[in-house]
Amino acid sequence: MTAPVQARPGPAPVRLSSRVGLRATLRHSLAIARRNLVQLRNDPEQLLDATLMPMAMTLIFVYVFGGAIAHDQGDYRQFLIPGIMVQTANFAARSTGIGLSFDFDNGLMDRFRALPIARSAMLWGRIAADSCRMLLGQLVMLAFALIIGFRVQTGFLALVEALAVLMVYGIALCWVSAYIGLVLRNPQTVQSVGFLWTVPLQFGSSMFVPTDTMPDWLRVFAAFNPTSAVVDTCRGLLGGGPVMEPLLHTLAWVAVFVVVFAPLSVRQYRRRG
Repeated sequence: MTAPVQARPGPAPVRLSSRVGLRATLRHSLAIARRNLVQLRNDPEQLLDATLMPMAMTLIFVYVFGGAIAHDQGDYRQFLIPGIMVQTANFAARSTGIGLSFDFDNGLMDRFRALPIARSAMLWGRIAADSCRMLLGQLVMLAFALIIGFRVQTGFLALVEALAVLMVYGIALCWVSAYIGLVLRNPQTVQSVGFLWTVPLQFGSSMFVPTDTMPDWLRVFAAFNPTSAVVDTCRGLLGGGPVMEPLLHTLAWVAVFVVVFAPLSVRQYRRRG
């Protein structure tokens, strides 16, 4: 009787270390960011909320409501544009949570988790790509504002500083959006909640009207509203006026958003199945 042939044991499986170095994490994050930007190039409709929506809001508020609000469309345009640029950052930041939710929904995250890449690279890559998208939206909005008559009254350096403040604040909002996208499992729900939580921050602030026209209770809310802080900072940088106090408030809110929501997002990403 012939002895059964025993299969030769194959090579031992390679165990990948769960710890990835900083350089490798950066490389993985840039690769993910490039993938998201290529996807954006192939589907430019994703840019609509970061470009056309702020333009439409500007036209509506300046030419429909501007005369009633400020009795002078030119003055109101100078007042409004810094607020619309903050709104552009809000619109762009929402895409972080929506994009993460869609990636989980279509199974892409499962494929990435099977690869030997840093877990945090998916989050950093998504936020890096959305930051590029946000910067593009700001530049398009600025060009449109200049076309319709907005003027920067403080010089080029102040303009660059205002854009830097907007980007820092927008990236902080991306972490909030990322957490929402990771906690909620339905992309449509993420999109709805991502819009709803920004509504009181936008309309209960100095974005569209001066806060001294508001009732007392709403004026208190607006004074502590992070949107008011960043709008007032950009308004001072672009049109002249106090900058230091609202800038410090803005940086404080940025620190709160990042310190709270970045660790929460990373933990939720690791826990989500």
